[in-house]
Amino acid sequence: MFLLCSLVFPAGCLKAQPNPHPDARFAEAVILQKKANGFKGIWYMNQPSNDEYVYKYSGGLGTYPANHRPFAIYAKEVDKTFFCFGGTDDDNSTLYHNVSYYDHKTGKVANPLILLNKNTIDAHDNPVISIDDKGYIWIFSTSHGTTRPSYIHKSKKPYDIEAFETVEATELVNGEEKPFNNFSYFQVYHQKGKGFLALFTKYSDWGNRVIGYNTSKDGVKWGEWKVIAHIEQGHYQISAGADGKIAVAFDFHPQGKGLNYRTNLHYLETTDFGGSWKTINGQAVTLPLQSRDNPALIKDFVSEGLNCYLLDIALDSKLRPSILVISSKGYEAGPGNAPRLWRFFRHDGTRWSDNTVTVSDSNYDMGSIFFENDRQIKIIGPTIDGPQAYNPGGEIAVWSTADGGSGWKLEKQLTSKSAYNHTYVRRPLHAQKDFFAIWADGHGRRPSESYLYYCDFNGKVFRLPRQFTEKEIQAKPLY
Repeated sequence: MFLLCSLVFPAGCLKAQPNPHPDARFAEAVILQKKANGFKGIWYMNQPSNDEYVYKYSGGLGTYPANHRPFAIYAKEVDKTFFCFGGTDDDNSTLYHNVSYYDHKTGKVANPLILLNKNTIDAHDNPVISIDDKGYIWIFSTSHGTTRPSYIHKSKKPYDIEAFETVEATELVNGEEKPFNNFSYFQVYHQKGKGFLALFTKYSDWGNRVIGYNTSKDGVKWGEWKVIAHIEQGHYQISAGADGKIAVAFDFHPQGKGLNYRTNLHYLETTDFGGSWKTINGQAVTLPLQSRDNPALIKDFVSEGLNCYLLDIALDSKLRPSILVISSKGYEAGPGNAPRLWRFFRHDGTRWSDNTVTVSDSNYDMGSIFFENDRQIKIIGPTIDGPQAYNPGGEIAVWSTADGGSGWKLEKQLTSKSAYNHTYVRRPLHAQKDFFAIWADGHGRRPSESYLYYCDFNGKVFRLPRQFTEKEIQAKPLY
């Protein structure tokens, strides 16, 4: 598989391949800073499967992956939700990093700014967004592995998307300042008076996904990257932040199984800006974790022979975590690895519970958790079979619980009779009821156009237009 060599192995491995996979090709971004004149999402595929499902996963992935976050943030100071996404041109020939906003006063969305052309079609390079104490908007342009550089940009004016400046950031590497220009799977949280804490992945010399974090007071000078875990062949991580707590859930890749095998579920948290990390029970841990037998483990999927796909993590009013995952029998698309269970893990202050929400037909059917209060919780995601069955996504539905997560019911189906699958439903940071979730659609088995969507708290869906020239526009309801 190309992931094992041409994507994540060091340059020496790449040199042995005269024609590396497009995802693995070096390319520098071109700064554009021009209006997109519409919302065009990136279509992306990964790993041809040579069967009726065509790819391991594919579709409209403008809000992909689950371990990029956040894609959207509400700013109460101006009553706007600012958001970014992976955009493209009419031919889906390249990846644009686009930024826009939803104005809660008017109900209009802004014509997106194309910040840069990433010169790849790899949706793993999608951007994430942050807002600092002074209202400046930050866009972190990630990279998939080490073959392309990453970028940081900051708006020239607070709460404004018209123009950005390039941030020439540095990080400490063995005590020396080096350019901070390569990071993958970026997740960033700004804490008032402290600055940025970012969780992200670096790749080892053998292509292992090593998860860690770094901090910066000003977004320009970053400290020394600290490893959270490097167990066997590495990890994916997802995270959430609220009221000074950063919560992290992660899986691991067992040695010798290949990077398509990801399993087990772990949890750690910090309440002192990364100064120390603890388990859910308050046990301090020494980083990095390096053994699969470790105190952060909350679910052993290895013993059940199951893969674990991380979807979302959220904190309730008591800052207790809930984690949403899909468990399945393997990475390949199709019915052979069913059932794919949506499992909701929640800690009640004493123990973890593990309850099934529903089942769906792809490992990449990604949805998000939405707390109304500590008892009433919603999950919005593509859990209903769509037009391209067993490919990522489907029709969007709302599942709800009134007992804190033990029992779930289908509350409402939000989309139906769609031409393409919808997927990667994302929760804005500090989500407001009129711009409650955002996602994209796309054909599951062949390249297609991709629309962006958002919904309100009541489940009304709006499709963002692919073509317009106005500064702002009112999106039309889908139905």
